[in-house]
Amino acid sequence: MAPVPNVTLNDGNVMPQIGLGTWLSLEGEAKEAIKYALDVGYRHIDTAMLYGNEKEIGEAVREKITDGSVKREELFITSKLWNTFHERDQVVSACKKSLDNFCLDYLDLYLVHWPVAQKIVGEIDPKDPFTNAVVFKHDFVETWKGMEECVKLGLTKSIGLSNFNSKQILRILDAATILPVTNQVEVNPHLNQKKLIKFCKDRNITITAYSPFGSPARTWAKPGQPEIAFDHPTFVEIGRIYGKTSSQVILRYLIDIGTIPIPKSSNKERMKLNLDVFDFKLTDKEIAAIDALNMDYRAVPALDLIDSDEYPFKNVEF
Repeated sequence: MAPVPNVTLNDGNVMPQIGLGTWLSLEGEAKEAIKYALDVGYRHIDTAMLYGNEKEIGEAVREKITDGSVKREELFITSKLWNTFHERDQVVSACKKSLDNFCLDYLDLYLVHWPVAQKIVGEIDPKDPFTNAVVFKHDFVETWKGMEECVKLGLTKSIGLSNFNSKQILRILDAATILPVTNQVEVNPHLNQKKLIKFCKDRNITITAYSPFGSPARTWAKPGQPEIAFDHPTFVEIGRIYGKTSSQVILRYLIDIGTIPIPKSSNKERMKLNLDVFDFKLTDKEIAAIDALNMDYRAVPALDLIDSDEYPFKNVEF
């Protein structure tokens, strides 16, 4: 298996060019998945406070550091600021809470999960503390100032965005003293985000690609909605040429169009396959064939945030 290359970010830090996503991991699943992932070569782990698995991931990471499998400085660990902590004076404490969950001294990357701010109304459910949230008007530039403070305090090495559209990114860039290193967004063959990728590349911002397979495990999918077909002739034929599976072809496509994919899996065989995508490269013709499958279909529309003025997928080109 070819080694995973690193991408140099605009602040000089480096991020492995593929990572392990942990969104929608079942309770008790994340720890063993992370331990196995580290054993087979993953060094980039993506999570968020919302996912509820920071503690499990931290346990797995610390166990593998203790047994000598990895060193902390070899790892790239990302977490995200949830919407209910957007006020500037809440950002640092939220980051510290994530670090407490991990039992780690620093994050490698901390992201603003969404440009939308929310507040909890009513009682907080200890089993699901982010329920009963409503959107409220708040300037995410103030949130970004809190993110910059996290860097200055040494809580995280890099900071970035998630689910921001091009206009929202420009607002951050106009005010930032520390630039976002990445924008983490949904990217897959049905939503290839070519315009947003170029927009960010022109500004030296990487794109991290979540839901690279269209989030097939999403619970809100409705009958008849598009699903990425792994038996599609385009993927199958390209895979035959290189001796790769359709999922490997998709991940290679995302890498070749300029993103850093973070596929989620707890299946050991698929985790290994997802990592084994650096010994081949698609031709321009093959990339164009997959480009043709784009339908600008968003599997993760976050419709519960649609009432916000900052909902990122409404009335924007990209």
